[in-house]
Amino acid sequence: MNILETERLRLRKMTMDDAKNLLKIFSDPIAMAFYPSTKTFDETIKWIKWTQSNYEKFGFGLWIVERKNDGIFVGQCGLVPQEVNGRPEIEIGYLFVRDYWGQGFATEAAIGCRDWGFKHLDSPRFISLIDPSNTPSVRVAQRLGMKLSESIIKWNKSIDVYAISRDTWQQNR
Repeated sequence: MNILETERLRLRKMTMDDAKNLLKIFSDPIAMAFYPSTKTFDETIKWIKWTQSNYEKFGFGLWIVERKNDGIFVGQCGLVPQEVNGRPEIEIGYLFVRDYWGQGFATEAAIGCRDWGFKHLDSPRFISLIDPSNTPSVRVAQRLGMKLSESIIKWNKSIDVYAISRDTWQQNR
């Protein structure tokens, strides 16, 4: 079931059938450089189950991103419940197959998720949690209209919190 479409992309719910495609990202040490480690097939299955539980609990989660013209899997992008300094937040998260980096897919999908989130959820803002040295992800966040909000310690390292408020989003539409 499609959640949203952009000019070039279709975002849909994740299923167990997506494990092989997700492994294209999760087993790539370069794509996973800013994560604690790569993932095995079993860890990928757990990831899918966790994502599906987010759909049930929250009505959103990470979605599979495919090109509309040929259905090719390019990555995952969506909304992720997070805790930042003891408060609940919703993150716009994105992770793409390295073969498709630099083509604007992350930005396009993340903008679609930002807009979907503000239209369908009552969240006052969305964030992205980014390793300060992950320049490409910082650029995606900035293209979403996000600004550096704070730096925190999460996952045992320094993480920058980029954020966009509903008011900012509405002003720039």
